[in-house]
Amino acid sequence: MLQGSILQKLETAHRHSKRPLNFGVYYKNTLVSLCHALEDFILESGGKPLTIAAFQRGKWYLQEAERYSQLAEKSSQVAIMAAPDTGFAEHSTSQLKNVSLVSLDPADPVAQEWHLIIMSETYTAMVLCQELSESDYGVKGVPESDRDRKFYGFWTFEPELVRETIDLAIAHIGNYNRDLQQTLGEQAQQITAAFGTTERDDIGIVVSRVVDYLQSSQHNLYQTGEDQLHTLPIEDKVLDDNLLSNEMQAFLRMAQLIDQADATNPMAASEVAALCEAMGQLLDLPAWQLKRLRLAGLLHRLIPMQGVEDVLDAPKSPVQKEVVGQKESLPKASVLRIMPQLQAIAHIVTHQTEHWQGSGKPDGLAYDAIPLESRILALIADFQQRVATYQSQDNSLARALSDCRAKAGTVFDPKLVEALELLTIGMQQGMSLQVNQPKIAAGMWLIDSHSSE
Repeated sequence: MLQGSILQKLETAHRHSKRPLNFGVYYKNTLVSLCHALEDFILESGGKPLTIAAFQRGKWYLQEAERYSQLAEKSSQVAIMAAPDTGFAEHSTSQLKNVSLVSLDPADPVAQEWHLIIMSETYTAMVLCQELSESDYGVKGVPESDRDRKFYGFWTFEPELVRETIDLAIAHIGNYNRDLQQTLGEQAQQITAAFGTTERDDIGIVVSRVVDYLQSSQHNLYQTGEDQLHTLPIEDKVLDDNLLSNEMQAFLRMAQLIDQADATNPMAASEVAALCEAMGQLLDLPAWQLKRLRLAGLLHRLIPMQGVEDVLDAPKSPVQKEVVGQKESLPKASVLRIMPQLQAIAHIVTHQTEHWQGSGKPDGLAYDAIPLESRILALIADFQQRVATYQSQDNSLARALSDCRAKAGTVFDPKLVEALELLTIGMQQGMSLQVNQPKIAAGMWLIDSHSSE
């Protein structure tokens, strides 16, 4: 990373923290689709965000200047950083009262970065990337095709991380314009003070849009002159994988945000995923099924489900109450179903609210008609939630197991409850489960050839 760049400063601040940043490599086409999706939601957002962007050079800003005119109408302030080119300051968008240009010195490390930072009281998102250097590209050198340019960084919806980055960007702008630094700083403080006082925008809509834009970019790779599919050359296959990986990242980041907002159970997804995997190993499931179980565990809180209150009758966090309250507004697993590679995962998560004896939802399936992974997920998710609820009390594992055992043969598969008893005994005797936050920037590993079965 370039010394003194915004990305490098943020990485340094988090290098030894409990939540290190998840970096990945992104192609330009991927970043264009991703940024357009995040930007376009500003037009639907309930807030008036402060938006700061870095375009490297003025010519890249000029390609987006018209759309930024629309974004400015919905923003409190837009600040654009770029090394100036001809026409950089003359475009009509640049003359708008709430649009400010910051002409970067070409030697400034931020002139090699691509940033989009959006912060309002209802919506936060950002993309933070730095273009690979000539040496980073290796023996093949800098690509001739513009779309094959690569950037190193990450993107997120996390409010605290967005605010931290906004502060870094504003401080950097202060090197060029102290008055603008003060104006942006005051607006950031006002937004921070108002954050949480109004209802946040629906992050599910943003995620759906991100996936839709990335899928459109994928589709364009397959187009021929006659609009027919053809075999991708190797360089396009790599770009296709990059787009697909970011579709997966969108869902993982959404699930991560739900967990982070739940102060009573902030590790739910990671712990459920680890427990599901351990249960699958105990049942001697094949590797591909273990991977599918793990992914279902990571995404199990993502979708409002029919009947979830019947399964989880333990006290609910505000996040769970919000999810349950929305359950009637979405079809089964609608969010996940927009990505073809997640059809099997959507099926598993959909049926986690079925009951063993057939009284559950959405389809009233019973016994072995309920997918095995759904039965495991239902039991493990309930068990993990109860352990989190009882964590301040003695014997939290035993209490949670007792609650689950009481529902064996009615809500839960009795054979799986027996397996959970063995798993619980192991944990009580010191067996440790590897519970890690998923490396979101490497989401592709979670998809394999069995994913759509």
